[in-house]
Amino acid sequence: MFRTSCAALTLSFYVCPKIQKEGYTPFQDSNSLELVPEFHPLRFKDLPVFNGKRVDEFLQFITTSMNLRTSGLICNSIDCLEQSSLAQLRPKLQVPIFLIGPMHKLVPSLSSSLLEEDRSCISWLDKQTENSVLYVSFGSMATMEEKQVADMAWGLANSKQPFLWVLRPGSVHVSESVDLLLDDIKETIRERGCIVKWAPQKEVLAHSAVGGFWTHCGWNSTLESASEGVPMICRPFSWDQKINSRYVSHVWRVGIELENVFERGEIERAIKLLMEEKEGEEIRQRASELKLELQLSVQKGGSSYNSLNELVELIMSV
Repeated sequence: MFRTSCAALTLSFYVCPKIQKEGYTPFQDSNSLELVPEFHPLRFKDLPVFNGKRVDEFLQFITTSMNLRTSGLICNSIDCLEQSSLAQLRPKLQVPIFLIGPMHKLVPSLSSSLLEEDRSCISWLDKQTENSVLYVSFGSMATMEEKQVADMAWGLANSKQPFLWVLRPGSVHVSESVDLLLDDIKETIRERGCIVKWAPQKEVLAHSAVGGFWTHCGWNSTLESASEGVPMICRPFSWDQKINSRYVSHVWRVGIELENVFERGEIERAIKLLMEEKEGEEIRQRASELKLELQLSVQKGGSSYNSLNELVELIMSV
């Protein structure tokens, strides 16, 4: 079985039915800050359940998924990121687990983007100073309300920080006035900001000008950012993104959470904290150290390198 998500998400498939059976009522509360028993540092609100009405549907999905017969689990993850989750997951699965990530570093490839990339943003980045730009992208699926986009825009503008913002077509529920809003913003920010419909993300994150990433915390984006030592502002929307955000901010401590807040003042403060303040510099240092760990994992003798060889040996032995 190959899972493109983190190992902690797979572990949640075992935890969720257990805590529901034990009668933990916060399981029905998508906003509960109470810690999940035996699954720290996750809170009930971080679990991949959208709301109480869909709990039964979600648990049925888990049951089906966990009943699949498999001789091993492959994850696009790294041992140094998920040691605690692995320690709990191995006795539950009782099959070999192969962490062979970050796969985009282990086996680099050409772009697999389904959307056309605007490479003009790379030329714009080339003109910016080192670690000065905040890259903003919420991936290929997240959608927002018009007011949220307005608060994002003015939060970015008021922060006075250079930014590269990916605003994907179809990402705004009602978008009639978004073009007018962007015209106002562009007049305010002038050359300090660059707004594109899609960007070559891995290349952007590897660029020396990029000093932060405001992300939805999809697993691919999280790994790509961590692999380049780029600290994150996390604003998860759904599914595993809440788990990833919690690990980024409270376990690896290479980012900060911007949870349910979409208010321009809070956005401005979060950007300044990450990009200008001492706390942001400490986060950046931890992100650089994590980057080095991930680099070592895919090199000869590293955990992901060894795990891939073990996977090959298992396949060849069948």
